[in-house]
Amino acid sequence: DADSDADTDTDADSDADTDTGSTAHTGGSTAAGCAVDRWDPTDFATVWEVGPGRAYATPSDVPWESITAGTLVRIHGNGGAYHDKWAIDAVGTAADPIVVLGVCDPVSGALPVIDGAGATTRLQLDFWSETRGVLKIGGTNTGDTVVPAYVFVEDLEFRGGRSSNGFTDDAGNAATYDDNAAAIFVEEGEHVTIRGCTLADSGNGLFAAHATSDLLVSSNLIEGNGNVGSAFEHNNYTEALGIVFEYNHLGPPCAGCSGNNLKDRSAGTVIRYNWIEGGNRQLDLVDSDYAAIRNDPSYRDTWVYGNVLLEHDADGNSQIVHYGGDGGDPSTYRRGTLHVYGNTVLSERTGNTTLLRMSDQVGTADVRNNVVVSAGNLAILDATGTATLRTNWLRTGWRDSFAGGGFTGTVTDAGDNLTGADPGFTAVGAHDLLPAAGSPLLDAAGPLEASAPPLDRQYVVHQGSEVRPDDGAPDLGAFERP
Repeated sequence: DADSDADTDTDADSDADTDTGSTAHTGGSTAAGCAVDRWDPTDFATVWEVGPGRAYATPSDVPWESITAGTLVRIHGNGGAYHDKWAIDAVGTAADPIVVLGVCDPVSGALPVIDGAGATTRLQLDFWSETRGVLKIGGTNTGDTVVPAYVFVEDLEFRGGRSSNGFTDDAGNAATYDDNAAAIFVEEGEHVTIRGCTLADSGNGLFAAHATSDLLVSSNLIEGNGNVGSAFEHNNYTEALGIVFEYNHLGPPCAGCSGNNLKDRSAGTVIRYNWIEGGNRQLDLVDSDYAAIRNDPSYRDTWVYGNVLLEHDADGNSQIVHYGGDGGDPSTYRRGTLHVYGNTVLSERTGNTTLLRMSDQVGTADVRNNVVVSAGNLAILDATGTATLRTNWLRTGWRDSFAGGGFTGTVTDAGDNLTGADPGFTAVGAHDLLPAAGSPLLDAAGPLEASAPPLDRQYVVHQGSEVRPDDGAPDLGAFERP
């Protein structure tokens, strides 16, 4: 019954340069594209309808303890919020998955809301770490002989997993959430998908522990999470063997909260076509605590492409991306290659902005075809590590580092980078980052690494994507002008 993967964020130095004046955007949410049509009820052996006038009035009425492969649970809105919490611990298959689906409001598109504040837990359930999340996947005493698999959670808003909130547990007793509670807590699972959801107003938005594999996080809104005055809870905190983030809008953490936006300790990390805004750092890609993850070959390659990384002025740390480790034992650090290409980085910070912090000399970054815009001074590296720059657009006057004599890293300029004062966005003040006609970004991109996944899609504001136009001469950055 031990709580697997307790919050092990030990990055003592990563949070020294913080500003707690950021503003979280919270409130009602609308799905980018509700998935009702993706799942045909006639394809499922079992369909459970949840909501007013349905077979199950609330999620607590659903027999989660007996859910099986080929079950579709459709949760309809109730005009407010459901105050329920539960666990899923069953095995689906690729052909017969387990799907928990919110049915969006047909007029407004609003998602059904699951609020952990004052929530009730179904008494027939029996699971541990109840204080760690509103929805929990894996880790129950009714299904602990199995690892949940092919579980899809889509088009629902989860919120309220905060230590200031109480709930009734599976024994009918009063309890409160932990500081590091999550809107969704994946304790263990294989082939798990979180799609089209809103994860908000919790300690962590999404938390995935090390016994998770093949996790897809797609088209979600994750914002307003963290704890005031704490750097140890984040919008996203994951540790998995194989993880993909795509088409998500990661908005700012809660006001006064010093956590990172996307913190990850996984192997096989792919971060593509997302809009990531605010946080102590936008990306904190650090070491795993578990040998099974560290020993996987994919631990050494981390892929970041097609994203918008947005830094507001005086908001959090001045570094955009941290790669390597924070646990204090360099032998466990990623120490591979951070592949960064086709991204648009916009820093509104009027002081110094540093693109990358590499934890030690061993880590390397291949940085190409990006647009890096800074309202103030721009450096590539913090103090250590190696970065090679190919065919990027960078602010005029960029430098290797702000560390002066303390800089021990290496920045290699391949000689084909562009510089300037204005990249020629359509409307930078409105964050319309599509290259305008006449922009120096047009048709300026160079070739990708031979092993790199293609840059064949682009983000659509918000929580969407589309095929990236291809005229044979790619533009720099996350967006291609048609």
